Amino acid sequence: MKGRIVLHMHYFEESVSLPSEKTMDEEQQKKHLAMVERLSKRPQTHSDKSESSLESTSSFLSRFSHLKSSIESQLAHSHSLSSDPSQLKLHFHNVSASISDLEKLVAENSYFLPSYDVRVSLKTISDLKLALDHLSSQLIPKKKFSFKNKSNKKDQNPLVTEPKQPQLPNRDCHSRDKTILAARDLPGFRNKAGEVLVGAFRESEVGEFTVSDLDSCEVRIIGCVRALFVHRLKNCRVYVGPVTGSILIEEVEGCVFMMASHQIRIHGARGSDFYLRVRSRPIIEDSNGVRFAPYCLSYIGIEEDLRGAGLDAETGNWGNVDDFKWLRAVQSPNWSILPEKERVVIVDISNLNNGNEEI
Repeated sequence: MKGRIVLHMHYFEESVSLPSEKTMDEEQQKKHLAMVERLSKRPQTHSDKSESSLESTSSFLSRFSHLKSSIESQLAHSHSLSSDPSQLKLHFHNVSASISDLEKLVAENSYFLPSYDVRVSLKTISDLKLALDHLSSQLIPKKKFSFKNKSNKKDQNPLVTEPKQPQLPNRDCHSRDKTILAARDLPGFRNKAGEVLVGAFRESEVGEFTVSDLDSCEVRIIGCVRALFVHRLKNCRVYVGPVTGSILIEEVEGCVFMMASHQIRIHGARGSDFYLRVRSRPIIEDSNGVRFAPYCLSYIGIEEDLRGAGLDAETGNWGNVDDFKWLRAVQSPNWSILPEKERVVIVDISNLNNGNEEI
C-alpha cells in the first residue's frame, strides 16, 4: 500500500510542468506596467488637490503682497507731487486703477482661497482706498461754499466754511469715535425732526458732509460730495447723489438709504434698507435686519454726476456684502437681499421746492 502511494506521487511530480523563472518575470513585468498605466489614469486625489490649492494660495498671497507694496509706495510718493495739481490728479487716478487691479485679483482667485484670506485681502483693499481718499482730500484744493437756511431768510448771512479733515474710519471703536468727533465740525444737517432737508451741490465742489441726529426726516443730496458721514438716524429716508470717496454710517434704525459711492461702511444698523451702487463690497459691522438692493435714484443731471465720479457702471457689488463680525463660511444672518416685489422702482428728487432747509 505504501509502495503504491509512493509510485503515484512520483508519477504526479513528473507529469506536472512548472513555469520557468523567465516566464514568471515576464508576467510580473506586464502586471507592473498595467498597474502603472491604471494609476496614471486615475483622477487627482484629495491630497493632490490640497497640495495644488496650497500652491495656488501661496502664489496668490505672494502676488497680492507685491501689488500691495507697490500701491503703498505710490501713496507715499503723493506728497512730492502736491505742488502740481494736474500731475497729482493723474497720479491719484493711476493709484485708483492699481487698487482696482488688486480688487480684481482677489475676485478672480476667491473661489479657491480660504475664507480668512479673502476677508483679510478685502480689508487691506478697503484700507488702501481709505488712504487714497484721505490723501486726495488733503492734497487737492477744495472750493469754498456757502449754505443758507430757508426757514430764517431775515438772518440769511452766507457762512463760508472750509471743511476740516476727519480722521479716517477704522474698525476699532476708538478710531470711529474720533471720526464722529471730527465730523461734528463739518457742514451738514443736524438735530432735526420731521423735516425735508435738501443739499444742492451740482454747481459747487463739496468736501466732507455730515448728516446726524435726525428723526423722521427726508434728506436729499443732489450733486457730488467727497465723503459722507451719517450718524444716529431714526425712521429717515436719505437720498444721495454720487460720493467720490467713502461713506460711513453709524447707529441708524428703521431707515431707507439710496447711495452711490466708491466705498460704504455700515456700523450699528438695525432694520434698514440700502439701495446702493458701490465700487467695492459694502461692509457691515454689528448690524442686523439690513437689506440691500440696487441704486434707483434719479434727478436732473445724475448720469453726468455718476460719470464724473466714476460710478456710471453698475458693478453688482450692492449684493456682495461683507459682514466683518461673521467669519463663518455660510451666509451671514445679519443681512439679506431685498425681495424685488418690496423694492421701490425709482425715486426722483429733482423737485427742490418743498424742502424745509436747503444748503
